[in-house]
Amino acid sequence: MKPATLKTAAALLTLAALLPFSVDAETPEEKGLAIAKEAKARNVGWGDSEASMTMTLRNKAGRETIRKVRSKSLEVQDDGDKGLSIFDEPRDVKGTAFLSFTHIKGNDDQWLYLPALKRVKRISSSNKSGPWMGSEFANEDLTSFEIEKYSYKFLREDEIDGDKVFVSELYPEYKNSGYSKSVSWIDQDHYRVRKIEYFDKQGRLLKVMNFSDFKQYLDKYWRAHKQVMTNEQTGKVTTIDWGEYKFNVGLTDKDFNKSSLKRAK
Repeated sequence: MKPATLKTAAALLTLAALLPFSVDAETPEEKGLAIAKEAKARNVGWGDSEASMTMTLRNKAGRETIRKVRSKSLEVQDDGDKGLSIFDEPRDVKGTAFLSFTHIKGNDDQWLYLPALKRVKRISSSNKSGPWMGSEFANEDLTSFEIEKYSYKFLREDEIDGDKVFVSELYPEYKNSGYSKSVSWIDQDHYRVRKIEYFDKQGRLLKVMNFSDFKQYLDKYWRAHKQVMTNEQTGKVTTIDWGEYKFNVGLTDKDFNKSSLKRAK
């Protein structure tokens, strides 16, 4: 190859390296989907888990209410995960239990056990946007992340606390969501969700959730030990501080049914 030709080839390679996408490169929609798939793939195979959490509700005036909750989760093959939350404190919510079945397709199933009434109440799929136990989390925020329930669009690369992240928009493809879209920040090293912005049906910023204090379990699975959900429209904040996670504790489907709500202690 002649020297001039070598220079031309080198220039073309340099130009290609500077371009964000080549002609055949994936579209923003394809890249957004690919990022979501990788994040999901890195959180498969954990089986079942238990953890305790302290949930602090703070209103605009700064007044706080603290709740103690135990959480149980079960990974389900070929469908969404199952989750059970049991409230231990304070006394007025003690014994209240929340059960959630996430589904890849169709409506999720959710139930709430109210000990004062001694009955299980099914949460309507039309109430997905309703608040979870008076917090800034909505009922739909308590479901597991399933790729098929969203469409995606990669926006840009960014940084959070010095870590490089992907920023993508997610659009709910299921009925009765309280959100028009969300924007997710996922770190490039471990594909952990670091931040989510939620937008209401009018397209206005509604809430922001930040994840921090990550810890790795089983040499593979990352869990954030602090989640802070801030309602940008009301000024209310809900903070969740997680205790240690325990995995492979022997939970089965029998631990996640309407009968288990009543006997949850």
